[in-house]
Amino acid sequence: MTLLNADSFEHMTSNVTFALKEDVGAGDITAQLIPDDHEITASVISRESAVLCGQDWVNEVFKQLGHDVTLEWHANDGDQLTANQPFLTLKGHARTILTGERTALNFIQTLSYTATIARQYAEDVAATNLTILDTRKTLPGLRSAQKYAVKVGGAQNHRVGLFDAFLIKENHIMAAGSITNAVNMAKQIAPGKTIEVETESLAEVALAVEAGADIIMLDNFSYEDMATAVTRFKGQVKFEASGNMDQEKLKRVAQTGVDYVSIGALTKHVQAIDLSLRVHK
Repeated sequence: MTLLNADSFEHMTSNVTFALKEDVGAGDITAQLIPDDHEITASVISRESAVLCGQDWVNEVFKQLGHDVTLEWHANDGDQLTANQPFLTLKGHARTILTGERTALNFIQTLSYTATIARQYAEDVAATNLTILDTRKTLPGLRSAQKYAVKVGGAQNHRVGLFDAFLIKENHIMAAGSITNAVNMAKQIAPGKTIEVETESLAEVALAVEAGADIIMLDNFSYEDMATAVTRFKGQVKFEASGNMDQEKLKRVAQTGVDYVSIGALTKHVQAIDLSLRVHK
């Protein structure tokens, strides 16, 4: 499974180049303890249940290191791993495998965690019409990687950055003078781009709909006000709920009829899946 487009692929190769430079530097001095002609077989094992993500990054690590290493994947991105499941076998140049081990595992453990959390949220709303979205609250330099992991997990991407859609928030509205002014200027600046407006009251929702916004963000609305907004303007605009969302709130939010929920925790609450590389010989 791969969802990488051309831009994401370019970011992936840059991620790996930087990570190897950061870790290897002028050379892996510990790996030089091993004879240069020594070959080994090793397995990577997940110590816990997880959704696998990061194959392309791992493949690129060993490609960039340059020696002959064969990678045999026993699972693909998006597959559910169980505890103590071997999912990758590496064979070849011992120095290269041990040099690339940490960089490769760092990518998999981080992206697999993001994919795993995204899968949990997506499954929570699978029986509803609610779509889970990520945010721009990502690790600097790894946005494309984390947004890829979100999609592997089964959730969807919000805007990638500041360039592909408008998200008019409180400070933008204040600087522009009003919601109406901000939306009108957005239409002139980049016709055809999606315009989303963050609102904090039903009165602001009405103004944003009248101005012609495509999506209304309901920021920290009560469940009752979410439902009221959806009922009042159904069919005229899409609605996104946000504000300290967690799995416990999702069911009630889904019942209000909103279209999307954006969850920063998908990418900003970063943890690592517990992985281990074992050398067999």
